[in-house]
Amino acid sequence: MSESTTPETPVSGDDSARPNRRKIREGLVISVKMEKTAVVGVIERVRHPRYAKTVQRTKRLYAEHADEALKPGDRVRVAETRPLSKLKRWRVVEVLERAK
Repeated sequence: MSESTTPETPVSGDDSARPNRRKIREGLVISVKMEKTAVVGVIERVRHPRYAKTVQRTKRLYAEHADEALKPGDRVRVAETRPLSKLKRWRVVEVLERAK
């Protein structure tokens, strides 16, 4: 009976160590007309359940951006955060590509 019944400690790279990991998405800035808020369009490709055709769906995420000078057309990375207002639950982490 040399084996112990205690659970093993999860490895640092294991996802079970942090089950509530925050989501990260990439998208294009659609609008920056609000103060400290950018509307980011995230495109997801989904297979249609009946016809098995790939369909594009666009989600509009309201993201917090403090002092970053964003313009429509910028490609950004957003991360999930606590609710900041009625609709705003994301924040801009970094600007991947500037609009031309």
